[in-house]
Amino acid sequence: MEESILIIEDEKRIARFLQIELEHEGYSVTLEYSGNSGLRKALDGDYDLIILDLMLPGLDGFSVLRELRKKSSTPVIILSAKDEVKDKVLGLDIGADDYLTKPFSIEELMARIRNALRKNAKSNANKLAYDGITMDLSTYEVKRDGIKVELTKKEFELLKYLIINSEIVLTRENILENVWGYNYIGETNIVDVYIRYLRSKIDEPFNNKLIQTVRGVGYSLRKEKDED
Repeated sequence: MEESILIIEDEKRIARFLQIELEHEGYSVTLEYSGNSGLRKALDGDYDLIILDLMLPGLDGFSVLRELRKKSSTPVIILSAKDEVKDKVLGLDIGADDYLTKPFSIEELMARIRNALRKNAKSNANKLAYDGITMDLSTYEVKRDGIKVELTKKEFELLKYLIINSEIVLTRENILENVWGYNYIGETNIVDVYIRYLRSKIDEPFNNKLIQTVRGVGYSLRKEKDED
C-alpha cells in the first residue's frame, strides 16, 4: 500500500510542484490550502505524514500543529519561509518532527520525508490507537486526547483487546477468554466490573463515549451510541 501524505500549503504553485514530485516517487498526495480545512482533513484522514506551511489563511500553521497534537502523532514536517531560530524552536517544541525552510531542495525534502516515515514505522510497531486513544505497548503509557490516563495492568490488557478489535461486537465470553485466559476461575461478572473501571478513566472524563454496550451481547469500542 502506498504511503499517504497531506500537504497543507496555501501557495498553490508550490503545493502542485510538491504533489507532482511526491506522486512521481510513489506517494499518495492530498492538498489543502488553508489552516482550517487542513486541520479537518488531518484529523479525519489516515495519513502517514503531513507537510505543513506556517503562514496559512485561517488557522496559522502553529495553531494547526497544536490542535493536531492533541489527538494525533502523525509525523509533521514544517516547510516554511520563516527561517528565524525562534520559529524553528517553537515549531519543534509544539510537536513538529522536522523543519525545513524555503527555498528548499526537493532532494533534501525527500530525504527528510523518508527519514520521518522510517522513524514513524519503527515507533508505531509498539503502539495502538483509536479515535484519540493511544497506547504504547512498550512503556504501558495510555493517553486520550493527549491526556495521560493511569490504568492497572488488567485494565491495560482489556483496553488493548478492545482497540485491536475496535468496532467489532465482543461477547463477554470473548473478552474473558482473551483477557483473563481460558482457565480463569472466579466471578463471572468480572468483565462487567472491569468495563466499568475502564469507562471511569477512558470515557467519563471526556465528551464522546467510546466503550459501547450492546444489550444482550457484550461490548464494542466504537463511536456510535449505546444500543438501549
